[in-house]
Amino acid sequence: MRSGYLSARLSGADGVISRFAQHEPGGHRFQRVPPTEKRGRTHTSTITISVLREPRAAEVYLDPRDLDVRKCRGGGAGGQHRNTTDSAVQVTHRPTGTIVRVESERSQHQNKATALAILRARLAAAEQERLSTRRNARRRSQLGSGMRADKRRTVALQRGQVTDHVTGRRIQAKAYLRGDLAGLWP
Repeated sequence: MRSGYLSARLSGADGVISRFAQHEPGGHRFQRVPPTEKRGRTHTSTITISVLREPRAAEVYLDPRDLDVRKCRGGGAGGQHRNTTDSAVQVTHRPTGTIVRVESERSQHQNKATALAILRARLAAAEQERLSTRRNARRRSQLGSGMRADKRRTVALQRGQVTDHVTGRRIQAKAYLRGDLAGLWP
């Protein structure tokens, strides 16, 4: 059996998509007797479907009350100016404990702006990772293992019927192939 990944995107009002897709997650089996099959054996293909909402991009807002900004001296080469001026900036985001230190510029203001930009980027990446992890866990829970016990629906063309194993309802295969799934839903 070959496995792959197919992503289908639906657009429109969330309510319409929810009504359409809420009964689809799980394993789907497609059974048929191919025209080239000489002994009349049934061939079965299996796919797994998950239905997830498309994540929205979020802008990172830094509340100044959540930041601890410290000015300090930079290290390394630079002479007397570097050793006597507090031009380096260290910004700590208290809720997450993320620390960013910048000392690349001679100006404290430039270093602070750079540190805040880096902090925003790190927090955005952490949030994206958190959302991705949560989304993947949800997807895995819908897919199951893809084995027979996880089946959601069976399309049996040789019998001309489609069975939804969760609701126990059956419809004609011709209606299913036309896209008429309403008879399978409660």
